[in-house]
Amino acid sequence: MKHRIVVLGAGYAGAFSAGNMARRLNPADTEITVVSLDPYFVERTRLHQLASGQDLRMVPLADMFAGTGVRVRVARVQALDVERRTVTLDDGELSYDTLLYALGSTVADHGVPGVAEHAFHVCDRAAALRLRERLDGLGEGAHVLVVGEGLTGIETVTEIAESHPGLNVALAARGEPGDRLSPGARRHLRRAFERFGITVHDHTVIERVEPTRAVAADGTVLPADVTVWAGGFAVQPIAGDSGLKVAETGQIIVDRDMRSVSHPDGYAAGDSAFVIGVNGRPLPMTCFTAGVTGMQATNAIVGRLTGRRVRPAPLVYFGNHISLGRRDAIWQFVDRDLRAYSWSLRSRPGAWLKDLVLRSAAWNMRHPTFGLPARRRRLAAGRDRSAEAALV
Repeated sequence: MKHRIVVLGAGYAGAFSAGNMARRLNPADTEITVVSLDPYFVERTRLHQLASGQDLRMVPLADMFAGTGVRVRVARVQALDVERRTVTLDDGELSYDTLLYALGSTVADHGVPGVAEHAFHVCDRAAALRLRERLDGLGEGAHVLVVGEGLTGIETVTEIAESHPGLNVALAARGEPGDRLSPGARRHLRRAFERFGITVHDHTVIERVEPTRAVAADGTVLPADVTVWAGGFAVQPIAGDSGLKVAETGQIIVDRDMRSVSHPDGYAAGDSAFVIGVNGRPLPMTCFTAGVTGMQATNAIVGRLTGRRVRPAPLVYFGNHISLGRRDAIWQFVDRDLRAYSWSLRSRPGAWLKDLVLRSAAWNMRHPTFGLPARRRRLAAGRDRSAEAALV
């Protein structure tokens, strides 16, 4: 029987890993299945653009993996049984020999009343499209409040303000937006807020969200025909409920090879993995983390199945790139202790570089067979049975 590899999630980590494993493993010996709730490859780092009214190129996963031998299963993951090595989906069950858990994360409401009922977010494509429809239906002068001073909050509030100049856009921050940036980058961020006409409420903790307003801990009422919650990320409870050893965050605790410390047939990558970087701290939930953990998990799985040496991926976080609308951005580089360097790349050069990186990442996701010989593609697709395929 073929060795069954199941990849849960088709974001940056899952899609990258599935495509790379298809390129490096023998299709005569392995069977790779990707499970995704969304039938399209979603560039999560661009969902704030989709929500603000911009059109993004959507590539069906079936087209993306065509000719690779990777099977795409569009379904919702409901449960995981790590003892039986089965995944329960909303349309049936799937068995595996090796599991790569890359379901990512969703918005964290931190138990704040009204967030689930009244707030929008941009953590998945369906949510971004709901926000887009709501923003398009607002009249001139309506109030939009984005809650959260992290990267998602900053990118979302500037994108909305640039795309909808007729709206009153505000940001509620627990502390000061960009407080981890260098002084020059912080000044640049403030100028961007002023340019877009964004009202910033520093040191404002939202303790309740209502249909047309948000209420702060000090009693301040902020008008909000639309509240967008960007207060952090949380993982689904599926991993913890399965018996996998997880951290307090619910992320799967893994070793240096992204292998579960409790169940060696399971690996994790992206936001789902609790990964300690070279500085001794957990890597943040970012696209960068998805890339390095997906690479390491892929190398480890391929090495285990082929007997090849596993090359460790560098678990070093280099910095943040923050878009401020379509023509402005900040690239803030950090040291190994995540402290900002005194210099950063800003304005149009920063926006150009960020767009280049995102385009490159998306291209890599959309071309998982790049470098795969034509004969291997035919074998993977089942169109050439004349001989066994050699490993590459």
